[in-house]
Amino acid sequence: MKTTTRPSMRAALANREFRTVWLAEAQSVLGDQLTTVALALTVYHRTGSALWSAVAYGLTFLPALAGGLGLAQLADRYPRRTILVATALLQALFIGVMALPGMPVVGLCVLVMLARLAGAPANAAQNALTREIFTDDELYLRSQDIRGITTNTTMLLGLALGGVIVTAAGPSLALALDALTFAISALALHHWVRARPAAGDGDGSWFGAISWAARQRRLRVLLGLSWLVGLAMVPAGLAAPLAREIGAPDQAVGWLLAADPLGFALGVFLLSRYVSAPARRRSVGVLAVVPTALLLAFGLRPDLVLALVVLALAGAAGAYIVTVGATFITWVPNELRGGAGGLYRTGLRVAQGVGVAIGGVVAQWSGAATTAIMIAGAAGVVLGVPLAVSWGRVLGSGSDAAGSD
Repeated sequence: MKTTTRPSMRAALANREFRTVWLAEAQSVLGDQLTTVALALTVYHRTGSALWSAVAYGLTFLPALAGGLGLAQLADRYPRRTILVATALLQALFIGVMALPGMPVVGLCVLVMLARLAGAPANAAQNALTREIFTDDELYLRSQDIRGITTNTTMLLGLALGGVIVTAAGPSLALALDALTFAISALALHHWVRARPAAGDGDGSWFGAISWAARQRRLRVLLGLSWLVGLAMVPAGLAAPLAREIGAPDQAVGWLLAADPLGFALGVFLLSRYVSAPARRRSVGVLAVVPTALLLAFGLRPDLVLALVVLALAGAAGAYIVTVGATFITWVPNELRGGAGGLYRTGLRVAQGVGVAIGGVVAQWSGAATTAIMIAGAAGVVLGVPLAVSWGRVLGSGSDAAGSD
């Protein structure tokens, strides 16, 4: 459905159901960061081992990746409000047990993995439910703009304040407060989100939604465009050696890490404010290539100011990913959106992790972070141009027609 006027993000926030889902998601993202920091500090203080602290940190990502493909199917088979409420209560339970003083390190690691597993179907349910709340394309896209900006800024805020909160209140109290916020979210979701029946049965099999999505050419192109973000993430993984290499002070590491998400928030705002949904969809192919193309500038060994400008511009162009995700969910039937959305989100996170890892390997091999970033930029252009051409063909063939093959 298309509208003759372009609504603002304020119009999306006027919907109470969306506000509730949005605030619950923001709380979950903030809580995840707080739990991660509390776990890493607790494990390090108990063991004195940087290795175990890093292992504990890495464990917080694994369940989300595995659950994103498997447990996301629940968001199609059961009422999505029920999924959101149940997973919030489960996370409150697991994190609440983590808050018990003297909990063994192994127990903490197991509990945080269970909490993240519980959150996997919630992410799928949030994506699918938001599209049910907003049937208007423009209004739905504004809701995704809000979610994109909030997720990035909340993650930065959580990492920045997590250490302060855990240090000031202590890990146990910080985790207890986190558990309480999950319980409050569950209550709000139950009270203010309308009950809807289950959407479907996942196309008849557990991974039916994923199988269906994999057969759609236009969805495969969207997945490819989203995976380019993995190469654009390489500078974030190399922020510390990059700062040293360009002669920047230690505090510049934080600036380099913040430049991309701040640019992303600005880019999303500008697209939301001035560009219609159809125009944004048409621009996806070009914008998808821009973030990595900008990374080619690191071949010039930029100073700190130029590096920050390049990363901020790359982040702003990276706002295309909001349109990609919204289009992907829109083009999937409602009864398959949970499972297919799990595929999309998992692929995005894997691409980011793999991109950062490959960047580290290339930097080690080449001996220079700037070289690794430049190579990532070149790879992004080489892979992105054919994807952009394929996207143009998808739109040319009719964006409302199914493209299976």
